[in-house]
Amino acid sequence: MQKIGFWGYPHPNIIKETKGKYPNAEWIDLDIDFGYEHTNILPESYCKIIRNIIDNTIYIKPDLIIAPIGKDKCDSGWFASRILADMGFNVITTIFEELKPIREIKISKSNIPLIDKITFITAGIIDNSIWTKNYETSCVPQNNTSKNSSFTPGFWGVPPNDLEILKLFPDSTHVYGWTRCVEAGTPADLDLEMYVNPNVPTVFYAQAFCAKAQLAKYLANKYNGLYIDIDDYASNSIKAKIEAFLRLS
Repeated sequence: MQKIGFWGYPHPNIIKETKGKYPNAEWIDLDIDFGYEHTNILPESYCKIIRNIIDNTIYIKPDLIIAPIGKDKCDSGWFASRILADMGFNVITTIFEELKPIREIKISKSNIPLIDKITFITAGIIDNSIWTKNYETSCVPQNNTSKNSSFTPGFWGVPPNDLEILKLFPDSTHVYGWTRCVEAGTPADLDLEMYVNPNVPTVFYAQAFCAKAQLAKYLANKYNGLYIDIDDYASNSIKAKIEAFLRLS
């Protein structure tokens, strides 16, 4: 079976074309931490997501890699594509910078668990049927942070390497940042990426050593949110900060 690796949000036309050429291929999101040992290709202090991309590729050895390299991803994604191509991997680069939304934002505002929101949004990049499902969107803000409460905080950022931190948030949490842009079908829309509801207490997350930390910290200061950055997996102190912020909000 052909293995197709990808990261970020490749251009939908490239995904469609590739699916037509390889209808039975296994698609693998190289952003995800599958637990492979670190290679020594990247610096020790570097973005964990990009490290995942490199390490996963070395161990999985995809037959084809679809690599976003524009504003829809980051310069590090561009560099990674060049490194992997130089190492002999078959890499197709894509740039998906259209700004006109192609989907209604509904998962980001639904009442399903936050970890499911993030998982469904990213899975929808390859499995378009996810976008056609119905999701409950009614949330009434209240001062209650139990798991299934209608208190409505926000989570801003990219899908974290440590998805377990998403379980700290109530189901009513709204998604902002790049992940929300993915649901809209506009991963390069900086205006949408910077949008948050100023009345919603929001945790602004960035992967350590990621350029988006610049946005996360700025927006956290602007909207009195909580800024966090995590290198690999969340420490107990980071988890305690998130829980305290949600509880006191």
